[in-house]
Amino acid sequence: MYQRGAKSISSFSECLLFLVVSAALMLLSSATTVQAETEEQCQARIAHADHELHEAIEHHGPNSHQADRRRHDLHEARERCWREHHRWWDEHEHRWHDQRDWDDRDHYRD
Repeated sequence: MYQRGAKSISSFSECLLFLVVSAALMLLSSATTVQAETEEQCQARIAHADHELHEAIEHHGPNSHQADRRRHDLHEARERCWREHHRWWDEHEHRWHDQRDWDDRDHYRD
C-alpha cells in the first residue's frame, strides 16, 4: 500500500511539473517583443516631450510639479534615443547630437 501511495505522489508531481512548464511556455510565447524606434520616431518623441514641457511651463510655471514631470518625460525620451541610436534630437537647434551632452536643466530658463 505504501508503494501505491508513492506512485500516486510521483504521478501528481509529474503532472504538476508539466502544468508549471506549460504555463511558463504560454506566458513566454504571449509576451510581446519591444521593438526599437526608428530615428524619425525618436525625433518625434523628443519633439513632443519638448513641446509638452513648454506647455507645462507656460501654464503652470517653470517650478511646477507639471513642468518637473514633463522634464522627466523629456529626459526619458532623450535617454531612449541615446540608448537605441547613440544620438539624440535637439528640438531647439533642430539637429542631432552624437554626444550625450544634453542639459536636463536647460528648460529652467524658459
